[in-house]
Amino acid sequence: MKFRFLYLLSVIILLASCSPKGPYALTNKVYKEKTKAYLVTINKQTPDSLRDSTGVLIPSAWVGTVNFGIRKANYVIIHYTAQDSVQQTLKTFTVASTQVSAHYVVAKNGEVFHMVNDYLRANHAGVGRWGSVTDMNSCSIGIEIDNNGSEPFTDAQVKSLLALLAQLKTNYNIPTANFIGHQDFAPKRKPDPGPLFPWKTLAQHGFGYWSEDVLELAPDKFDYKIALRLVGYDTSDINAAIVAFKRHFVQTDITPQLTQLDLNILNNVYKKYAAL
Repeated sequence: MKFRFLYLLSVIILLASCSPKGPYALTNKVYKEKTKAYLVTINKQTPDSLRDSTGVLIPSAWVGTVNFGIRKANYVIIHYTAQDSVQQTLKTFTVASTQVSAHYVVAKNGEVFHMVNDYLRANHAGVGRWGSVTDMNSCSIGIEIDNNGSEPFTDAQVKSLLALLAQLKTNYNIPTANFIGHQDFAPKRKPDPGPLFPWKTLAQHGFGYWSEDVLELAPDKFDYKIALRLVGYDTSDINAAIVAFKRHFVQTDITPQLTQLDLNILNNVYKKYAAL
């Protein structure tokens, strides 16, 4: 009996030692395998066969340059998760069928989960436009904040976010103007991070712009459509652009109508972006 117990115990210990450790061990393994596959692509040194319009092979050869580097992000896009918990979001981002991800997720308690290397492309921004940028996934870092969209962001989240943004801005020399929300890039589709997000606090720390406390009246015949476009908004759906702007810069009212105060704010804000 004692031998049988010891045998079973040894089998359990062996199985435990061979099993993945942690709830995301398997997804971490997939991540490593995918990055290895990308390394194979990066290390490829044989040029593709080139042929002219008649099918004749064009001579080609590999000559390695000494002048190159890794692509780096030039934007940060901030989202809210629109889910009930950070655990739910982590699960969503570790299931292949969802096809969505982000570089970072910030939990309500301030814990930061890094999910994609900063130099790799995450599937977070989707279809949209900011200025001349349409493929935002290829030039940005996506940060998801654990928030269902109808609750205040926690002090711990904001504190951690500010520290993370400071690091990203320093590491990649990201311009102040290039910290925007998902709503800014995709006004036709997305409302996040919404009017409860502390954009003013971020601007005070150098992440994005905010309007001055004392505002001048917008000039007569102020063209708000041009002003929105100069900030960066896609104005093909002007009402969506107005709502996105107000979610970011007004926050007390997110209707598609522009009041005199809204016009004053827009006049002040667009000058900051147009001066770049």
